[in-house]
Amino acid sequence: MNTVIRTRRAVVGDQERSCAVHIRDGRITAIDEYDSASPSGAREVLLADDEVLLPGLVDTHVHVNEPGRTEWEGFASATRAAAAGGVTTLIDMPLNSIPSTTDVGALEVKRKVAADRVTIDVGFWGGAVPGNPDELEALWDAGVFGFKCFLAYSGLDEYPPLDGQQMLDAMRVIAGFGGLLIVHAEDGPTLDAQTPPAGRKYDDFLDSRPPVAESRAIAQVIEGARETGCRVHILHLSDAGSLPLLAAAKADGVPITAETCPHYLSLFSEEILDGSTHFKCCPPIREARNRERLWRALADGTLDCIVSDHSPCTPELKKFVSGDFGAAWGGISSLQLGLSIVWSEARRRGHTLVDVCRWMAGSTAELVGLDDRGVIAVGSIADLCVFAPDAAFVVFPERLHHRNAVTPYAERALAGVVRQTWLAGEPLTVTLDPTRDPAPRGALLTRKDYL
Repeated sequence: MNTVIRTRRAVVGDQERSCAVHIRDGRITAIDEYDSASPSGAREVLLADDEVLLPGLVDTHVHVNEPGRTEWEGFASATRAAAAGGVTTLIDMPLNSIPSTTDVGALEVKRKVAADRVTIDVGFWGGAVPGNPDELEALWDAGVFGFKCFLAYSGLDEYPPLDGQQMLDAMRVIAGFGGLLIVHAEDGPTLDAQTPPAGRKYDDFLDSRPPVAESRAIAQVIEGARETGCRVHILHLSDAGSLPLLAAAKADGVPITAETCPHYLSLFSEEILDGSTHFKCCPPIREARNRERLWRALADGTLDCIVSDHSPCTPELKKFVSGDFGAAWGGISSLQLGLSIVWSEARRRGHTLVDVCRWMAGSTAELVGLDDRGVIAVGSIADLCVFAPDAAFVVFPERLHHRNAVTPYAERALAGVVRQTWLAGEPLTVTLDPTRDPAPRGALLTRKDYL
């Protein structure tokens, strides 16, 4: 069936415009004037005047945690939450699941588990850990979108970090087949030299992961990319002091990109009360003035994109009773909320929905080579989000689709409501009742599909 979506506002390329979006066989076939004629028998969809048609978001940093830690999240709950938040494609991180995705066998286990549980499209990162450089090309050939490494302890014994030489070795291998290395950029020796966090004081936790740990690690990544030619990406950058390093590397032609996250763009350390371990993440949420520099870096292109880094866990692992930042698991759950969080903050700073879509859809799709999504364009997959930017809601954790009702955004008012999400030209039915699963509709993506 042909479908025509008519809207007074749509983000098309680098502008908002009124239009009629024509869809057939899951792809956009034309973008015409609002009152253009429809094919005979076409399904007509008319958006309300307060709604804007956006491309479906592409979130390239999600910890689904299945198999092995499905009580933390899982493909059914994660993809349902993503759909409710306007995300139509996510790329799953290789750790927190058991086994970690560090060889082809583990990748196949994860694909088998995910196959009949996904509501949206899902792809997978591979992992670069000590001892697996011989596995990297096979993982790439099997279709992962790149390889994640840590330069400091990951929090999980089964996913150890790389030292400087091991990182260079991995870069040389990955550069040899044109792959991508994505890096949790905190320097292990710098963190090891700090007083370990313990107790309820957020400032003590913040001091245990100083900005210099990020800048030293980013400097190592830049030098490694210069030496090897490997394409690299900095994950969840929180330290604004590292931005000049990144800008200079880009100006010199180093093949490097970087992301930040909704929590670094909306929250700030001065507001975090002692014992509030639901705010713990690594790298940490820093000061308000640091946050504003991150926004400026998005505006000038030093930072390329915004991703959720959705990293959930069970409530008991957050140590709410003791409020001990040293013992609590670090991670922020925001997969369903990312668009509204970012829009709430972006509009206060004069940014537009065009900007938000570039940061959360176009640039993320480009990062992983998904050239048929992340934009509303002829030929693209009709993954779409119907968004009411002037509507508002209050976050009640128990109403979210995340498996566990743990979020630092509890009882916050946010601007912008996702009213509907379309996957390949069909609307997804995602209710606010987290006990109900819509019929699986998504697909498992591989990099090979885009060669």
